[in-house]
Amino acid sequence: MSNSQPPICDYEGSDYQTSFWVLGGRQYEDQAEDIALRRLLPTHGNLLLELGAGAGRNTQRYIGYKQVVLLDYSITQLTQAMQRLGRNQRYIYVAADIYKLPFVDGLFDTATMIRTLHHMADPQAALNQVRRTLQPGAILILEYANKQNLKAILRYLFKRQTWSPFSLQSVEFEKLNFDFHPKMVRSLLIETGFKLEHQLAVSYFRLGVLKKHLPINLLTRMDAMLQPTGNWFQLSPSVFTRSCAVGETPKAPDGLFFKCPICEADFLKPHRASLICQGCSREWPIREGIFDFR
Repeated sequence: MSNSQPPICDYEGSDYQTSFWVLGGRQYEDQAEDIALRRLLPTHGNLLLELGAGAGRNTQRYIGYKQVVLLDYSITQLTQAMQRLGRNQRYIYVAADIYKLPFVDGLFDTATMIRTLHHMADPQAALNQVRRTLQPGAILILEYANKQNLKAILRYLFKRQTWSPFSLQSVEFEKLNFDFHPKMVRSLLIETGFKLEHQLAVSYFRLGVLKKHLPINLLTRMDAMLQPTGNWFQLSPSVFTRSCAVGETPKAPDGLFFKCPICEADFLKPHRASLICQGCSREWPIREGIFDFR
């Protein structure tokens, strides 16, 4: 793991939710991911951390959880999520760097990381931070972009792309957009303190010609039938995993929640529209209901 700060993919000012999901013709992908989430996510829990929450597309699917923390680096995305979900005690909005999560150790009983790992230049560092914030036995639902998908394999065999889908190294096909090999992700999960429990192969039919000529509900039903094949082989463009946090790590004491991402002190005192770290005196603002730790 590098000692330098990895670059961050920042969606500040982006209309990603509208341009990519609403107008981008991705109803099939959204429904397929909903099926995968319902299959893997525990039915209930106390405190869930949604990493890379964006505009809250998936947040309403966590209906069995008492509280959900939406974390994203972009204030714009979190503001859109708040407009969608409302401003209440069930949702906590946090703008922060995933490589410096502002939470005490052992806080969450569940975490989700969907369409987020593919922006990680240092995925091991990110997963180490996620594991640190989870209680022993907590569940992580991790989705990743799979470089060894059928389309990539065919393109490589017919010399339509230069990079090999069979090599274990990640490929950066656009700036801060990475595809990962399944074996690499499984190794990363083990190395960062997780035990892989289940894999689903998702979005097998992510082709424009299929989405144009076949009904969405048919594609979704076929995808649902094929998703369990992910436990044996991963040839889809997206793979969902369910893992359990293992090892003897502490659970957060009652009453502790945030910690300073600079000095790591766990006592932040509220003061007007901010939190002030009692360790380094750093002031972290609260902007219209969003905790800003950037």
